[in-house]
Amino acid sequence: MSMGGYSVERSITVNASSHLVHGLINDFHKWPLWSPWEDLDPELQRTYSGHEEGEGARYDWKGNRKAGQGGMVINASTPDQIVMTINFLKPFKTTNTTRFDIIPTGDGTQVRWEMSGEQKGVMSLLGKVYPMDKMIGPDFEKGLARLKAVAEETDASPAG
Repeated sequence: MSMGGYSVERSITVNASSHLVHGLINDFHKWPLWSPWEDLDPELQRTYSGHEEGEGARYDWKGNRKAGQGGMVINASTPDQIVMTINFLKPFKTTNTTRFDIIPTGDGTQVRWEMSGEQKGVMSLLGKVYPMDKMIGPDFEKGLARLKAVAEETDASPAG
């Protein structure tokens, strides 16, 4: 962890199979179901490219001031871990590494969401008064709670 480095981490236990949870994270087309940022802009423009899901899948968005603009790509995907790079272009430029650990536990799944990166320029000044953990932590909690709700609802519904 360098001077301007940060790491934010939250986790939750989901009463659904790790395979199902993995699918919700591994496919960007499913992010609108649970991502904490998807409802910041009802007019959000989404572009999907690369692979349908997993390694090489790419998702770009462009929205209002709150949603900003950026893109993310999945760099690695295994049954128990998904690693991606997120590039924010607006409201500020920054590149982050995001990792989801998806760990089967008993009859459920432990999901750990971590984002780390460098705080440069405006972000490093902002980080001194308003730590990244306070800025992003609540979003992660909201996203994980939604992920849990969607996964448990899907897991409980009859297959078909």
